[in-house]
Amino acid sequence: MNQQTQVIAEHGPRLEPDGAVRNFTVLLSSTPRGARLARLLAVDTLRSWGLPHERASHVIAELAANAATHGRLPGRSFRLTLHVVGTTLRVEVTDTRGDRLPAPQVPDEAAESGRGLLLVEALADRWGVTEGRFPRKTVWAELGFTPPERISVP
Repeated sequence: MNQQTQVIAEHGPRLEPDGAVRNFTVLLSSTPRGARLARLLAVDTLRSWGLPHERASHVIAELAANAATHGRLPGRSFRLTLHVVGTTLRVEVTDTRGDRLPAPQVPDEAAESGRGLLLVEALADRWGVTEGRFPRKTVWAELGFTPPERISVP
């Protein structure tokens, strides 16, 4: 992780039984490397919070790859944000191509790509796009999870 990313990364308060909110946000380069780093940082963060990360890692990988591929403008970064409220993880990926809104496609059977949003649709409880202040857009997905059980120590 480079120095700039370390400064930008933010860890919010830990989720406690009283329902406190956790969040994480980081700016990453709109490159394949930035997309991979988004997934790795998100998985590391979710693990540190004691939350399941399997479904989320696939959703984050797809949204970050889309931002780095289809939402890319030279010299512009994309932002990954994770919010946990109660038993819901909200993943947000913001890029600077608000003119290109995503929509699931039915790819040709022989196509090697084009299935990312179908995967997001299958794994997330809900997803969508929020148009931000031009030229930004945020593609988001929400995933419910079962909270980790608290172990009582006698």
